Amino acid sequence: MIQTIDLRSDTVTKPTPEMLQAMFAAPVGDDVYGEDPTVNALEAKAAAMFGLEAGLFCPSGTMTNQIAIKVHTQPLTEVICDVTAHIHQYEGGGIAFNAAASTALVHGERGKMLPQQVEANIRPLDNVHFPETRLVALENSCNKGGGSFYTLEEIAAISQVCKRHRLALHLDGARVFNALAASGDAAKDYGLYFDSISVCLSKGLGAPVGSVLLGSQDFIKRARRVRKVLGGGMRQAGFLAAAGIYALDNHLERLHEDHRRAKELEQALLQTNYVAYVMPVETNIVIFKLNERTTDAAFIQALAKYNIIASSFGPQMIRFVTHLDITEEMHQHLLQVLASLGKEKVKA
Repeated sequence: MIQTIDLRSDTVTKPTPEMLQAMFAAPVGDDVYGEDPTVNALEAKAAAMFGLEAGLFCPSGTMTNQIAIKVHTQPLTEVICDVTAHIHQYEGGGIAFNAAASTALVHGERGKMLPQQVEANIRPLDNVHFPETRLVALENSCNKGGGSFYTLEEIAAISQVCKRHRLALHLDGARVFNALAASGDAAKDYGLYFDSISVCLSKGLGAPVGSVLLGSQDFIKRARRVRKVLGGGMRQAGFLAAAGIYALDNHLERLHEDHRRAKELEQALLQTNYVAYVMPVETNIVIFKLNERTTDAAFIQALAKYNIIASSFGPQMIRFVTHLDITEEMHQHLLQVLASLGKEKVKA
């Protein structure tokens, strides 16, 4: 029997046996004192990969994003981001709570802002009615954009706007390695454009916990203080960091598998009679809208009969996310189920 196929997110992955072995074998120390050798190795490794000076290991991508925003901004300042951005939609209002900053929301295309949109949202410095624009934040890949991604060329164009206006540029890289796998761009080139980068290890890379915040030595020194205040100072965190090192060494190339399967799901869904449209699939996220005869609740219930779990992404909207715990056998079973559901006439 096919085991549960969990398509809700790539955060549901569990460590592989080899990753667990690496975790149990990790040398550890007290990271708050800077004495955990495995944490230090992960931070240095991730920073070098992206061409930046230093890193800071944190429990989550929300924490790395919120720390970055706090360091880059002050009260009465503003962050420019897309209206669908994770930092705005899914981090609990943290920008207001943690940084006392506001957001200028851009209606980009599938989560991606254009340079001219960024420039149009920069506030005039001589008008006291407005907050001071201080930071631009990009998300790569874009979750609510169905896994769309910025290319290095597009990032460079936005970076030029930021440099011209002396603004910091932050990357929420929750799925940055998916974006890099799809674009073919080099991670190291990102350091040319971003002042800070949040790299998540617990999604497509399959680590159980953790993100790394990257930036200059001075930026990370200030970020470390904010992490402490937020309760993110962990002790023998090397057991977790070892999973991140293993993931960076072993799980990057296999992201292409997730992308292939997502693309095959897109094609299968387009052949059904219950799907109105599918967002173009570029990485490992598949977002689609059901036709007016089928509700998202009814569709999810129908999938559950086949031991398949998915997420509602709004009225009549469904999200699938492919990941390393989906085997080829599971994938083929899923394709068969999607084809058969049309014959069953799934209804509200």
